[in-house]
Amino acid sequence: MKPLSLWVALTCSLLALIPVSGFYLPGLAPVSFCEEDKKTDDCQDEIQLFVNRLDSVESVLPYEYDVFDFCKDAEEKRPSENLGQVLFGERIETSPYKFKFRQNQPCQKVCTKSYDMSKQEDKANLDFLKRGMQLNYQHHWIVDNMPVTWCYDVEDGQKYCNPGFPIGCLVTSEGRPKDACVINSEFNKKNTFYLFNHVDIIITYHSAEKESWNGARLVAARLEPKSIKHSEENSQPCEGPPMEVPGQFGSNLNVTYSYSVKFESTDLIKWASRWDYILVSMPHTNIQWFSIMNSLVIVLFLSGMVAMIMLRTLHRDIARYNQVDQEDAQEESGWKQVHGDVFRPPQKGMLLSVFLGQGTQIFIMTFITLFLACLGFLSPANRGALMTCAVVLWVLLGTPAGYVSARLYKSFGGEKWKTNVFLTALLCPGIVFADFFLMNLILWVEGSSAAIPFGTLVAVLGMWFGISVPLTFLGAYFGFKKHAIEHPVRTNQIPRQIPEQSFFTKPLPGIIMGGILPFGCIFIQLFFILNSIWSHQMYYMFGFLFLVFIILLITCSEATVLLCYFHLCAEDYHWWWRSFLTSGFTAVYLFVYAIHYFFSKLQIQGAASTILYFGYTMIMVLIFFLFTGTIGFFACFWFVHKIYSVVKVD
Repeated sequence: MKPLSLWVALTCSLLALIPVSGFYLPGLAPVSFCEEDKKTDDCQDEIQLFVNRLDSVESVLPYEYDVFDFCKDAEEKRPSENLGQVLFGERIETSPYKFKFRQNQPCQKVCTKSYDMSKQEDKANLDFLKRGMQLNYQHHWIVDNMPVTWCYDVEDGQKYCNPGFPIGCLVTSEGRPKDACVINSEFNKKNTFYLFNHVDIIITYHSAEKESWNGARLVAARLEPKSIKHSEENSQPCEGPPMEVPGQFGSNLNVTYSYSVKFESTDLIKWASRWDYILVSMPHTNIQWFSIMNSLVIVLFLSGMVAMIMLRTLHRDIARYNQVDQEDAQEESGWKQVHGDVFRPPQKGMLLSVFLGQGTQIFIMTFITLFLACLGFLSPANRGALMTCAVVLWVLLGTPAGYVSARLYKSFGGEKWKTNVFLTALLCPGIVFADFFLMNLILWVEGSSAAIPFGTLVAVLGMWFGISVPLTFLGAYFGFKKHAIEHPVRTNQIPRQIPEQSFFTKPLPGIIMGGILPFGCIFIQLFFILNSIWSHQMYYMFGFLFLVFIILLITCSEATVLLCYFHLCAEDYHWWWRSFLTSGFTAVYLFVYAIHYFFSKLQIQGAASTILYFGYTMIMVLIFFLFTGTIGFFACFWFVHKIYSVVKVD
């Protein structure tokens, strides 16, 4: 941990030297906009609206914008996407919605889509569009790398700004309005879909009149979706009854898409804080802050109690054992009596060393990723940066994985070093990749935009076998080259018999109890993380997440050390695997909570979405198992080495 701490300190020092006024994150520099007659090289007049994939809280399957047969851009272009965006299934492309800066347009036609029910293709397109409205699929539009939000009033006079808006809504055959249909009393016909084919867009900008830069900068983009059945083809008044699509439809249908745009000026919102109105309005934000603080206080208190008990108990034990005569020591029972067996190599030492190597790799990757996120480099504005950073770091951290695995395996007396290296490089990543590949096949069969292109899969495999595997071999070379870890006491040739254990000192009850406290400190954060993944809400509280991460480290370490001490006092010296599984069992609680979240919070429908949910959850559980298990093992390893090096053992 010393090199890592040094790296953190050095990074913070370098960041402190960077002038704030001239520093922008990569890809997030502000763009200036001017009127058409004032256009320059550094001040553009046209505002391009981009469209992203459409998703739903009732389905895990996202789809590209074009799949729903909306209006397309004649010169469709896709901006370059980073690895994280591709892995997350983002599919950003240009749209036919283009505006001139400060030119208000009251009603503009975009295109008209005609559906001929005698044609199978048109019928399939309309059925898919109705299916999207039934599952409440949401548009995600982008202006100047900023989400176009739909803001509406919720309970207690609060305003919620959603970074997406629905395709449309449905009034069921029983007359019950679903989802967005509750906002308009005109949506009242049974078994009818109402398509939102018109949007009123308001773009807010910060003028440069009192600033040092030229032009203006966009600070907000809001819209209001409307359903309008246009009465005229060429001259659109953008008024009229709602656009109805009957559930049982047999005749032809024409759908006209339109928009209006209005520009507003403000000096109250700065460009650097233009995301604030979205983040502040997220639901239950105040409850989240209070709950996290409450959780942190409770966990810190419990951790302090555990640490105090351990220090006082150990101090008393060590003082007593070092003061008694040798004859009295022979009559003593407790952890000192197993000094000749406590460092006996564990069973399945190969597998344990492989898990610990991979866990070390995941731990360092998580620490650096969260640290960079706290500094703002991986904010929601920098799309895909979080996943890109995590994948790149994991690939580059193969060396510590190989080193830790090889060093521990050598200390266990292992001789099959080739098998150890290959398993470290391939076992856990292979399980994750196999799961990921199967989920990708399902996405590909369903035609989802989240399906990873073949080229990206080849690139990921190339990074794995071309960079990560060689670095793992390099780390293993240095690990096997060094001497085995020296233990403070010798190991007896004949194993000591373990006395009868009570219920609480048996392996399984101890392991089950060990994961409760670590899970207790993360389950509140876990709820909001799962919301961001499956309910498509933005997650931005990386500062608190980093605090919870540190608390999780402390809690896993102390809970494992405490149970390890009780087991050693009961003269059970099989602590190697138990220390790993005690804190690693937190992942089982995570899996149980994910099941509860699926059935109580989500509205996911369909076998494919269910399989995808649990398939991706299993990847998360495996990674968390290796991460927490490694923390508990090394805490217990340090603890056992410390107490047996302090006590006088003859």
